[in-house]
Formats: sequence, structure tokens, C-alpha cells
Amino acid sequence: MLFLYTVLVICCAIVLVAGVIEQRRHFTNLDLIPTRVLINGIRGKSSITRLCAGALRGGGLVTVAKTTGTAARFIHPDATEEPVYRKFGIANVVEQIGIVRRAAAYRPHALVIECMAVMPALQEVNQTKLIRSTIGVLCNVREDHLAEMGPTLDDVARSLSRSMPHGGICVTAEVDRLHILREEAAKRDCRLIAVDPETVTDAELRGFSWFTFKENVAIALAVAELLGVGRETALRGMYDAPPDPGVLSVERYRTPEGVPFRFANVFAANDPESTLMNVEQLLSLGAIERPLHVLINCRPDRVERNGQMGEIVPRLAPDTVFLIGHPTKSAADAIPDGWRDRVVDLGGDRRDPAELEREILGRLGPGASLVAIGNIHGQGELLLERLAELPADEPAQAEEPEQPPVYVPTYIEHTGDFR
Repeated sequence: MLFLYTVLVICCAIVLVAGVIEQRRHFTNLDLIPTRVLINGIRGKSSITRLCAGALRGGGLVTVAKTTGTAARFIHPDATEEPVYRKFGIANVVEQIGIVRRAAAYRPHALVIECMAVMPALQEVNQTKLIRSTIGVLCNVREDHLAEMGPTLDDVARSLSRSMPHGGICVTAEVDRLHILREEAAKRDCRLIAVDPETVTDAELRGFSWFTFKENVAIALAVAELLGVGRETALRGMYDAPPDPGVLSVERYRTPEGVPFRFANVFAANDPESTLMNVEQLLSLGAIERPLHVLINCRPDRVERNGQMGEIVPRLAPDTVFLIGHPTKSAADAIPDGWRDRVVDLGGDRRDPAELEREILGRLGPGASLVAIGNIHGQGELLLERLAELPADEPAQAEEPEQPPVYVPTYIEHTGDFR
């Protein structure tokens, strides 16, 4: 028995020594990267990561980036990218160590990396041990992961604040719970910068070939300004940045009968507030038009989310609500009575995607817009594959967008008592 205890103690000592050596090596790699930007929040982290990296590249800074969203990507300084390999396809915050090691090999000016932790304790570990960011981004506080970070949005705000750098800088576009973020920043001697999305002009937003929010652009511009990159230079770099695979998109298709319609993939914004913001933005930009039809994809492991999507139907005011996936009852029951006569329930976890496509497209009139919300997995993915095979409806040649005016950045609000 003594022999076994001795072996156990020796093994534990070896593991401890190996852990200390690995940590020292990791901290050395971090020291090789002068600026480390950690992107946290509920919605838009992947897009903001790409925008920040693009802005810094545009300013001539050697920048490495890594996203964790719809499809995790390692983005090289030349903007080329590759998937992040995960053993057994399982994400683990420890993978950040390997990312830092690869990034350090470039001797970059900056690393822009998306926070992949959800549990509050892991978010703190991600900041204090894995990334040790010099600039933090806390983009927004929304209704998501309430089981881990909630139950209230105030709790979510405090949980996300654990990623703020002690003695560093944090950039945010949050408004409703900005007072909580200020309190948390003060605890960490962190300089909090609140950006105003309205300082991003419509003309500047039209420079993107993909859809993004003014909040995201304003955050990236603030990060770029902190690192000495001018506004126009940063914008050019963002325009050239490749979008995330899960980015908001609108496609123009024709049904097999030749009826033109527009399809908006809003699956990535799978909380109610972000979904509404996406749809409102698309309508305001003219990317989609009424008559509007909404498709809600339901999942058995997202019953609460299914209901949330049903609840926002009156605010979307669609002509038709298509329900697919399973269980559709979780979404149908949440739709107010006055709107249930517009529901077309096509649910079932084994429905033929071709049959779903026929049922949905057969109810669309010329010039209609179909907006897909909820969660992409399951029937949503299968339906997207079917729609991608439809012939494209080529739009008329658009007019040349107006050039962005010369703009003096005044969007940064400095808050807090920074000693």
C-alpha cells in the first residue's frame, strides 16, 4: 500500500511540475503579443472579431484572429483562414493555449480573439490565465445562456464583466446595463469606453458587402483608434475583411414556377432581441420587403427559445408563420391568439425537406420575403440546402453607393474615475 501511495505522490508531482512549465511557456507566448483583444458579449462576437482584425490589418498592424461562432476559424495576418481543429468536435477553452502559441509564432502586433467561455468562472479563467487581454470588448447583454449566467440580465452583465482586463481598457456598445458595467469596471480599475452606434453613418455601413450592425462597426473603430489606426484606414480594412460563415445574409431566389422572392437567413441571431434588430435592419435597408413571411425552426433541446420566437411574431407582423422542426407546439403555444390564424404548422423531426420546400414556396407570392429565425440545426440546415439549389433571381444593376463623408470621430465616451 505504501508503494501505491508513493507512486501516486510521484505522479501528482510530475503533473504539477508539467503544469507549471506549461503555464510559464504560455505566459511567455502571451508576452510576445503586445496587444491582446478579447471579444465577449452575447451577440455579434464573431463579426466584431473579424471587424477588429480587419481594421488593424488595414492600419498595417500584423494581426492574428480567432473566432468561435458558427464555424471556429484561425485567421492569419494575410486574412487567410482555416478551421480550428477540435478532437471529437468538442470545444474546450483550453484550445486557446494552442491558438496563442500559433499566434505568437508570427510575432504579431495584436491578437484578436473571441471569448469561448460561458460559465462565469471559466470566463474569468479565460481572461486571467489564458488570454490576459489588454483591451476587452463587451459588445452587449442579451437574453441568452440564462441558466449559466442568469437568471436576470443584470446577472448576465456581471458575469460577462469577469472578462474585463484588470487595469486595462474595455469597449462596449451596451446601453441598458451600462451602469452595471461601469460598476464592474471600477472594481477592476478598468477604463470603460462606451461607443455611440449613431456615429457610424449609413453611407459607411453601405460600404460592406455583407450585413453588420452600426454597434459592431463602432466598437471596431474604437479599438482601432486606441491602437492608432485612423477611421478611414480602419474602415477600408473592415470592408476587405472576410465575413463570418454565419453572417446575416439575404439571397434572391426564384421558385420552380419562376416566382421571385427574397430569403433572409437570420438563424445566427437566435435570441429574440437580436432577431428583431436583424429584421428591422434588413427592412430599413430595403434588403427585404413586405409581404413578409416568417419561418421558425424548432429544436427539442431549445424549447424555451422556440417559445421566445413565437412571442415576437406580433412585432414582426408577418403574413404567414411557418413552423418546422420539433416540437412546433412550443412555438405555436407562445404565439398570441390574434396571430394564430396565420400559422402553418409543418413540424416533425423527420419531414422530407423537399416536401417542406414545396409547402412553403407554394404560399409565397411575387416579391415576398421569407425570414428564417430560431436555430439553424436540424430541419433548418436541411431546408437551407434545398433553397441553395434554387435558381438565383438576379437583381437590376444597383446605383453606385454614395461615398462616405469625411467624418471626425467623436463617438467615444470616457466614463469612470481612472486613477
